[in-house]
Amino acid sequence: MIYPESFTQSIFHKYPIELAEIDLPKKFTFPFSYQPHPVALIAVKLLQTYLVEQKKWTHIFGDPNNESDEICGKMFGVLVVQNEQKDLGYLAAFSGKLAEKNHLEGFVGPIYDRLEDKGFFKQEEASIIAINDQIKAIELDPHYSGLLSEFNSQKEKSTKEVQASLMNKKKAKHIRRLKRKMAMQDLSGDNLENFLKKMSKESQDLHFQHKRKLQSWQEVLNSIENQLAFFQKQINELKEKRKAKSSALQQKLFDQYQFLNQKKQKKGLNILFQHTKQQRPPAGAGDCAAPKLLQYAFLHDFIPVALAEFWWGKSPKLELRRHGYFYPVCLGKCEPILIHMLSGMTIDENPAYQEASKTKGLDIIYESADYLVINKPNGLLSVSGKYVLDSVASRVKAAYPKATGPMMVHRLDRETSGLMVVAKTLAAYLDFQNQFLNKTIKKEYIAILSGIPKYTSPSIKLPLRPDHYQRPRQMVCYSDGKSAETHWSILEIKEAKARVLFKPITGRTHQLRVHSAHHEGLNMPIEGDELYGLKSNRLKLHATALTFEDPTDGKSMEFNLNPDF
Repeated sequence: MIYPESFTQSIFHKYPIELAEIDLPKKFTFPFSYQPHPVALIAVKLLQTYLVEQKKWTHIFGDPNNESDEICGKMFGVLVVQNEQKDLGYLAAFSGKLAEKNHLEGFVGPIYDRLEDKGFFKQEEASIIAINDQIKAIELDPHYSGLLSEFNSQKEKSTKEVQASLMNKKKAKHIRRLKRKMAMQDLSGDNLENFLKKMSKESQDLHFQHKRKLQSWQEVLNSIENQLAFFQKQINELKEKRKAKSSALQQKLFDQYQFLNQKKQKKGLNILFQHTKQQRPPAGAGDCAAPKLLQYAFLHDFIPVALAEFWWGKSPKLELRRHGYFYPVCLGKCEPILIHMLSGMTIDENPAYQEASKTKGLDIIYESADYLVINKPNGLLSVSGKYVLDSVASRVKAAYPKATGPMMVHRLDRETSGLMVVAKTLAAYLDFQNQFLNKTIKKEYIAILSGIPKYTSPSIKLPLRPDHYQRPRQMVCYSDGKSAETHWSILEIKEAKARVLFKPITGRTHQLRVHSAHHEGLNMPIEGDELYGLKSNRLKLHATALTFEDPTDGKSMEFNLNPDF
């Protein structure tokens, strides 16, 4: 057992047991999908014990069971390493700040400490704050605020008067039209001509009265605007100055983040992110636990052995994080960095490769001239990915090289098994797409949850959108998310776990997984869900039923396939 006082003696924490007693991994952890190695689990347990027992600093991690609590937890990481003397130990780090600090005893520090009092970031930040204060001082100037108030008041008054004048013009026009109609019946000759001239003059007079009113109000408003322009010019100039300073500071900050690999080769954030979709680093890039840990290891000639990251405390408001659960390294902020930092090292194989290679060909449940119904195995992608080419799509193309048009009508997650329909002709593809659009295709899934949910409603409605910095993760978002609805029921309870039936009404990415794990849903992740729960040998989610109309004759087709779990 490690005690709080021993944790802070150094950043390299020696294991309390002999190296000979521990089987070390032959390859370093693949950080984007992993189950923690036993040697990393020892380090995690030691760090978590310290987090519970330490008294040197205070950070409120929040109650994991209290969703109303606004405070949220923190991501921690451990890196098991060997020093030059072959002593086994571990490094610990946290993402971002902890207890409002970048440095805490016993933890690896940041790549660059922007909180350092004498550093350029604090100094430049102070100059930007000073500009903000100047802007605020102008905005609070009694003369400026008085002019602004007067302008808004006069603008409102002018709008009302101009609108009233316009309505009066329209009303007078309508009355003149009626008068002209009556005059055409009752008058003639000079009397009719004189009357029509009178109506025309009245129209011109009202038009000029309205025009003069517009001009008069415009002069009043322009006068106030001219006085406001003096202040607004100062504000705009200060804002442009602030923008330029902020941009320069951000660029200078990015330049401070230089990442090493085991060969001590350096690459900065701008270089690492130049080929990403955004072509620039996202906010917070380089401040996560994994890059900090590897940077310290390479700087001090430690040999990385194994990595693990876990969440500690209450889940963030929008993300799905569970207390004590392990999570892969985020893709949006860390993937380009870690690809460089881990280059040249022997890394565990991507589990996606391993899973896909377990099966060959297609497990065809039904075949017609126009389509296939297959049983997609767990671990096989629906369509080829960036790093894994093997997929349902690639296998179908290999088996049916003469098939026409797009074939993939819908998708299942790589980890999900079960029924899929695949088109062999363009006509069938378009027909299936129309059925999905009209929601006439029905799908059912069976899943095993990691516990027994307390949620009682038979329907879950939580809008979803992508977590842009941690793809492919999805998040519940009421402002920008797309509607998502799932009907569900418990089939049986066995060994303190619920087997459930899902009937998705919509088909959003990860819909069933998020609706299961989110605290406003079942609050119970699907067993084996690496992204939203705990990774195990597989995700216990299976597409068990599929109903649609045959594209050729409209006949109702129904397929059922039980899972192997």
